[in-house]
Amino acid sequence: MDSMLEDLINEMKQAIEQWFDFIGDKDAQHIVKRTPLQVGIHDYGLLEYAKGRVSVTDTELDFLSPKVKTRLGEPAELLSEEQVREKIVPRLAAFMQQQLDNLPSPAIIDYKFTFWGKFRVREGEVRLPILRHIDEAKKERLLEAVASYIETKLDGGKYPTKPLETFFLSRHLLDEQLFPDPDAGRIISVFENILELNKGKKERLAEHRSNIVNALRNWVEETFLPRYFEIRKDDWRQAEYTRKSDVQLEETEQGPIELLLYTAVSIIKYEPSYSRSTGLAFLDRAVELGSARASRFMKEGSGTLAKEDVYFRDELVECAANDVFATVTITMKQETEESYARALRFICRLLRQGFPKSYQIKLKSGVKQFLPVKGLAKSGTHRFFANATAYPNLYPLLEEYAREAMEEFEWYADTEGEKSCMPGSYAVFGLGLADRSYFALVEEYMKQVDDEHQSVQNDFTAAFVEQHGVNAETIPTLVTCMLHGTDSIKLKIKPAMEEEANARLLLDKVSGLRPYEVERIVYMIWGGVDKLKTAAAKAKGEKAELLSGLAQAATGPLSGRRK
Repeated sequence: MDSMLEDLINEMKQAIEQWFDFIGDKDAQHIVKRTPLQVGIHDYGLLEYAKGRVSVTDTELDFLSPKVKTRLGEPAELLSEEQVREKIVPRLAAFMQQQLDNLPSPAIIDYKFTFWGKFRVREGEVRLPILRHIDEAKKERLLEAVASYIETKLDGGKYPTKPLETFFLSRHLLDEQLFPDPDAGRIISVFENILELNKGKKERLAEHRSNIVNALRNWVEETFLPRYFEIRKDDWRQAEYTRKSDVQLEETEQGPIELLLYTAVSIIKYEPSYSRSTGLAFLDRAVELGSARASRFMKEGSGTLAKEDVYFRDELVECAANDVFATVTITMKQETEESYARALRFICRLLRQGFPKSYQIKLKSGVKQFLPVKGLAKSGTHRFFANATAYPNLYPLLEEYAREAMEEFEWYADTEGEKSCMPGSYAVFGLGLADRSYFALVEEYMKQVDDEHQSVQNDFTAAFVEQHGVNAETIPTLVTCMLHGTDSIKLKIKPAMEEEANARLLLDKVSGLRPYEVERIVYMIWGGVDKLKTAAAKAKGEKAELLSGLAQAATGPLSGRRK
């Protein structure tokens, strides 16, 4: 047994050495020079032993970097938990410290480094820390860099900052080994300052905000909530929380709870709609911890929007919005054009103020109209915009709303599955069917659609053809609709497209497209390139040339050849 243990420890040392060789291949010194807010790269390592295998990785869930593995001849069942704790871990801790002391580049390891072990033993599985290492000199240098950055670039700053700096700063401020007693108010102030300095560029602002929210979410899930809740994740990685009875939160309206609420609201307001459940779960935990503010948020909203922006009432209509639940409740006191105009202006103002775009309308109205598009959800949101479309004078306001609402990867909150649709869909569909002057808006909408998660555009395209036909005016828009539809689209336009004038227009329209895009359109109309060739062979004169030209445009090195 002693021989087996010695061999095993040597195998583990070898795996550690190979892992250091792997992470040492990068030019660590060059990487950390990008910003003074980074003093090292790696802060975590995991050694796993199970069924005769040893591996070392950067993280338990790191599937991107190769794992260093060796196979042993002895069965894993021979190893006991006592041997791991008393014989293996002390030897590995000393060896790992030796490796850290002799690094070729100090920048390879961050100011802190934790090395964990996960071992399969006779008793089951044991996981425990092998080594916790703090480089005090690096830590002090990092604290000075953080203070200097906040003072010069943020407190006294006038210019946009770099997302990479926000990535590191947000994590440092929430690192309790750097800041044991985090000042929630100050941290939130720093984050808001970053967003203010970078508000001039939408995409850059979104990157800064994403870095901040991700750091906050990690802090909530890994540091704050585990103190007060037992956390179990189901097969779908959804967390289930059970309150610990022996741990109490002394202050429920300040300090860390303030950061929890800030995190929840930020996720709900700015993250994609599929993350909203996480934000709501965080608010639920705050309520369980006794936060009166969290309870108020659930009833009235986050409070980040002005009262006049979330509530409006007069003799025609009453509108109330809750950004936590992403709902707008609209009560029509009178069914008039102006009633819908005021409600539309209310919603547009909400969206401009940062209200979640993946929202829903709860409509209280005696009118129950829906758009003539099969497959759409018969929801309050759909009914509101269908009702509003009945008033031609509201078309410009509906277009203004649509342009404000449209955003890829967002969906109305009262739709799901095959009925999911991007915000702005109902307004665009209604305008596109009602008035040809809105064809350009339809094309802009289609170019933003996420056709991997939405298919209602297929139903609109069919309704579009039924309403406007196939002609010189509709073909450009129809081509855009088909490019952004799904393969399940059903259009009965082949006879119309084989008319000589329409075939000429279609060939001209697709002339600048890639072959695979033309092939997609051909498939939706004719069912495949080969069927189009058959139609071309049966045609005569210029019509035959046009159809052959379409078939030729659909073939090429990039086409996938549907037959």
